[in-house]
Amino acid sequence: QVQVMNTGGGSVQAGGSLRLSCAASGNIAYRLAVGWYRQAPGKERELVAQVGQVGLTDYADSVKGRFSISRDRITGTGYLQMNNLQPEDTAVYYCFMNIVLQGAVRRQDYWGQGTQVTVSA
Repeated sequence: QVQVMNTGGGSVQAGGSLRLSCAASGNIAYRLAVGWYRQAPGKERELVAQVGQVGLTDYADSVKGRFSISRDRITGTGYLQMNNLQPEDTAVYYCFMNIVLQGAVRRQDYWGQGTQVTVSA
C-alpha cells in the first residue's frame, strides 16, 4: 500500500560526505514529516534528524553543524546531507515518513529499509 525507499548509504573516510534520500509512494494523500533514526551495533536506536511539514527541524546534538535535513515541499521527499562524517556516525540509518493515506483521517509513520553508513578513520 505504501512503500518508503531509503537510499544513499555507503562507505566513506572520516571527513567525507554522504546524502540520504527518503521517498514514499503508494495510496498517499499527504506526506508530512520525514526523518532518520540510526542504530549502531550494541547501541539503542536514536533520532538523527527530522523535518516537519512547515520546515521545522530537529537534530541530535551529536550531528548539529554537520548534518542538514531538508524536505521537498512538492514531492515530500526528504534529504539528509551528512558532512564531516566521523567513525562514530557508523550505523544503520532508517528513514520514516509521516503520512496520511487517501481516504484516511489519521496520520501514521511508515518506515523505509535500513541503509548502512560506514565511516573509516
